[in-house]
Order: sequence, then C-alpha cells, then structure tokens
Amino acid sequence: MSVLPDPGASRAVLVGTSQYEHLEQLPAVSNNVQALADLLRGPLSLQLPDRHVTAVENPVAAHAVLGELRRAATEACDTLIVYFAGHGLVDAQDQLVLALPHTEFGRIETGLPYDWVRQVLLLDSRAERHVVILDCCYSGLALGRMSAGTGLADQAAVEGSFLLAAAAETRTALAPVGETYTAFTGALLEALRQGIPSGPALVDLGTLYRHLRLTMEARGHPVPQARDRNSAARVALGRNHANLPAWPVAAAAVADAPAGPDERPWPDPRAIRTVTGFLTALADVRVVSGLTQKAVSGRSAGSMTAGTVGRLLNRPDLPATWGTTAVYLSACGVPDEQITHWQAAWQRLRTQSAPAEAARPAATRDGGSGKPRVWQRPMSTFRRRRDH
Repeated sequence: MSVLPDPGASRAVLVGTSQYEHLEQLPAVSNNVQALADLLRGPLSLQLPDRHVTAVENPVAAHAVLGELRRAATEACDTLIVYFAGHGLVDAQDQLVLALPHTEFGRIETGLPYDWVRQVLLLDSRAERHVVILDCCYSGLALGRMSAGTGLADQAAVEGSFLLAAAAETRTALAPVGETYTAFTGALLEALRQGIPSGPALVDLGTLYRHLRLTMEARGHPVPQARDRNSAARVALGRNHANLPAWPVAAAAVADAPAGPDERPWPDPRAIRTVTGFLTALADVRVVSGLTQKAVSGRSAGSMTAGTVGRLLNRPDLPATWGTTAVYLSACGVPDEQITHWQAAWQRLRTQSAPAEAARPAATRDGGSGKPRVWQRPMSTFRRRRDH
C-alpha cells in the first residue's frame, strides 16, 4: 500500500551545481532546484514546511553539502529526500563523484564522492525511509554502490531506500540548451504537477519510475534507472492530480452514492507522526472527498458552519477537543472504522504534546484571578502559572 510521508517528520535536501570553473555551465540546474523545492512545499506534492526543505546551490565544498545533509538526517524520522543535479564524474576506481563548482578532472578532493553521501544516510540518519534522486551523468553508478552485497549495503536494505538515477552508469544525462529544466527533472516535475493518466491515486516512487522510463524513452532521452530496498518504492511524492475527484462534488451526490465498500484513497491516520502531519492529512481528506467547505457544512446536519470547517483546516495547532474533528471526518464521508484510527492518532499526539505544554515557562500576569501561584526565586515577584 502506498503512503504519503508525514511532512512534519520528513526532510528534503536539494543540491544543485549550475556554475562551474572548469566544467560546462548548467544554468537549468538552478531552475531544477527552485522548482522542486517549491513543489515539495506546495499542495501538488508533500506540503513540507518551509524549514523542512533545504536548497544548497553551488556549494563551495563537500562539507557544505554534508553538513546540511547530516542535520536533516538527524531531524527526519519518517522520510528523507536527497536530490542532486549537476555534473557527475567517474573517479579512478569507477566510483561516482558529484561535481561541485570548483571540481576539476583528476582531482578527487575537489568533488563530492557519492559514497560520502551514502555513508551519512546509513550511519547518521534516523529516517525510516530514504529517497535519493540523482540527475547527473553516470548516476547509475550509485545503484551499484547502493546494492553491494555486504557491509553497509545490508544496512541500507534494513533502513529502506529508493534510488532514482537519471541515467545508466555508461550514459550521460541530458540538459538541452535553452530548456528551463534538465530533461530528467523536467519530466519529474511534469509528472508530479499534472499527474499520471490512468495511474493510481498516489504517485508512489515505483509508479513514478515506470512513468519516467516510458516518457524519457518515447522522447529519445536517456532512460532512468532505479533501485528499491525494503519496499521504499511505495513512498509517494504526492497525489495523482490526473486522478482527483471532479471539483466540486455536490453534497447531495455524495449522500446519494450507492452503498458498498469505500475505496477512495483516504489519508491513512496510522502513518501520522506529528501535529503538522495530522493537520495536513486532515485538509487532504476534503480533497479526496471532492467537497467544498460549504458542502461539508451541509452534510454535518448543522453541527459545523463553513467558517468552522475553514478554521479547523487552517489552525496551527492540534484541536484541543475531538468532537469537531469527528463531525468533519464523518461529513466528508470517511468510514467509521477509519475515524476510529483518526481519534487514536489525535489522542496519541495530545499525549505526546502534554509534557511540552507542562514544561513551558510560566508567564508574568497581574491581577487576582485565583489561579495557582508559584514562587520563582527568593524576593521575586509572584508569577502565575498559565493553564492550557
């Protein structure tokens, strides 16, 4: 079953080198990085918070990339996405080297060996799943490194990884002169923005890879390669926008739908890890239902106004009580057994946030409301503890 990562527990590090001192310039790479960053943050993909997407353009040296990658690897506990676009070179040991602005042929210290990236993922990452996308020449060499039979590669299989390479180990990637994006990343962006006709509800990595192979082959471009470990191919990068419900769906049409198993691709609350993930998935429920906020209100039997629906979907924190969320889910048409899972996710997040709430420092308040007082230090003023 395909799954959308929890945006609150996922991170993306996007690296692009467009300017070179000793190699051919690749101006489209800058467009690649910015467009992919915007996509991952937006409603057409994972809706990652801004601070969870790091773009590193024209890094001065390998440590600039590895530092950001290591930080993201220690923060992510769901999915970590790593993207590189630029020149790819092959060293004397036939290993892939990612070219940086000062990279020179024959000087390995001026580039970023892919194995260094791989070791950060294997040794420093807390993420359950890794997605590596390489848009560079000879990127297929990384497939061999990811699939070596012993040592760290065994750990990669345990941790879960999906590696998508723009070209085989003996082929060069394509950056057409005058095009906005490189050929591979352009096709990737197109698939996520427009969707895949006749494809599944979620654009998981396996589906995306198969679509890109057909697309690139039909265009006469280098055919991408992929390697999957531990079912990471089921990770989705967004909903299939060629397979969304007609908008808007009338409330009456939903009410009159024939009885039977509900096979709509509802967000899975069991995959939620964070408050951000909960709120993002809650808004996604309405997208799957095809209902407007007004239609959701109409199906709530007067329990929710359209304004209440809007406030629920745009609030920054977890709802303090369960009732309104339950009414919203039911009005959208979510099956009762799934609503039970939603309530369990809400309760778990409330429990997790309780220690943080209790640990907040008391704020200074004046006046006599009868609330408990705490003595902060000798000879200090009284401070009241804020209730939550």
